[in-house]
Amino acid sequence: MRRVLVLALSCAALAAAAPARGADPPPGALTGTLARVARAGIVKLGYREDAAPFSFVSKAGVPAGYSIDLCREVVEAIREAVGARRVGVEFVRVTAADRIDRVARGEVDLECGSTTNTGERRARVAFSPTIFVAGTKLAVPRGSRVRSLADLAGRAVAVVRGTTNEAALREVVRMRRLAIELAIVDDLAQAFALLDADKVQAVGGDDILLLGEAVRAGRRASYAIVGEYLSFERYAIAFARGDPDLAALVDAALRGLATTGELRGIYNKWFVRTLPNGERLGLPMSAELRRTFEILGLPPE
Repeated sequence: MRRVLVLALSCAALAAAAPARGADPPPGALTGTLARVARAGIVKLGYREDAAPFSFVSKAGVPAGYSIDLCREVVEAIREAVGARRVGVEFVRVTAADRIDRVARGEVDLECGSTTNTGERRARVAFSPTIFVAGTKLAVPRGSRVRSLADLAGRAVAVVRGTTNEAALREVVRMRRLAIELAIVDDLAQAFALLDADKVQAVGGDDILLLGEAVRAGRRASYAIVGEYLSFERYAIAFARGDPDLAALVDAALRGLATTGELRGIYNKWFVRTLPNGERLGLPMSAELRRTFEILGLPPE
């Protein structure tokens, strides 16, 4: 991560704050989250259990995923910035419903999941540059005649509580005056359980998360992802609002990963190559996401 820190330490917010390697930071030099990390020696990472391949619990019982890997890289940058090589990581489980609250309350330093950067959320927390682009679609049993939201009139759709997907579905149902019942659940595992029991006829969610849950459960062939996009979601890492030192470091860390090409490698690990459970998403980087990363500094292939 030294290449990342060259960028991070060039940021105005960190230039005066960052100590020399191996030296104790001058009193009062670090502020906000970085000051707390320097004192406590811990970075608190928020993780989701139900957001594969971004954030989930591996068979070994530890948080893993694309967003987790990106947050670990940011932690390396934090270690360098505070001059403390022994800064540890504390994983804090969050849910779709409480993740923003826990970041806003300071219970989580970096929320490493599949969180969409929205104007409403920016009023409470800050966000990194975009790390993924997704959109709301429907998962249905393979062979179902449902191909769009309109086909679900008089039926039920499961969606996770507190997500932008819930808000998008409510708005589309209202605007189109569709007689569709929304079954609100706590996570995608519950949503797919209702689908398997025929208590709902579809699951609404970000297309990549619907696919990721099916792959995580080893049942990709059992479901189809259908319909038009009902929303577009730009995922980012959430952290404390009003913390310019941390914001500069997070931004520079991701730009550094893009510039060196490491960002492409982390993406391919989770979306292109075979996953630890033997499944494979096989999703090359979309043109929109590739352009987003090129703006950060990703060199062309």
